[in-house]
Amino acid sequence: MGVRRIEPGPGQESVWDYPRPPRLEPCGKPVRVEFAGVTIASTDDAVRVLETSSPPTIYIPPADVLTDHLRATGGTTYCEWKGDAAYYDIVVGEHVAQRAAWTYPNPKPEFASIQDFVSFYPGRVDVCYLGDEPVHPQPGNYYGGWVTADIVGPFKGERGTEGW
Repeated sequence: MGVRRIEPGPGQESVWDYPRPPRLEPCGKPVRVEFAGVTIASTDDAVRVLETSSPPTIYIPPADVLTDHLRATGGTTYCEWKGDAAYYDIVVGEHVAQRAAWTYPNPKPEFASIQDFVSFYPGRVDVCYLGDEPVHPQPGNYYGGWVTADIVGPFKGERGTEGW
């Protein structure tokens, strides 16, 4: 495969130290998601899913999401670890972010603790925050990892990573 791991600096994590199968853990930072002038989600109780080669994916408890702004969409995708994901558009007035969020309504038993939690694609909303830091989206259109200054790659989704 020829992946050249970036060595993490002080206070940083390498996605190449994350496990496969993925691990769940508390996020440890406040999380906020904004779209069209509305804070769609805000929590201190988010969960990170950590998987080799991907930035953390952040899952927010449904009680901390303005679900009135979520509209279920058709189609699902399958994760070998978590199961079938269902998708949402985010709707604020006339503003729509298509397939900008997803959930696992019936996850596999190992991921039951994130059932109905909602995750957001940082590149499909106005901004996501971890603490006070704006998040960058994971490269590519498929993955929903949250890239911050304390995460180093290379990341799955970058050019040339299709075979990872």
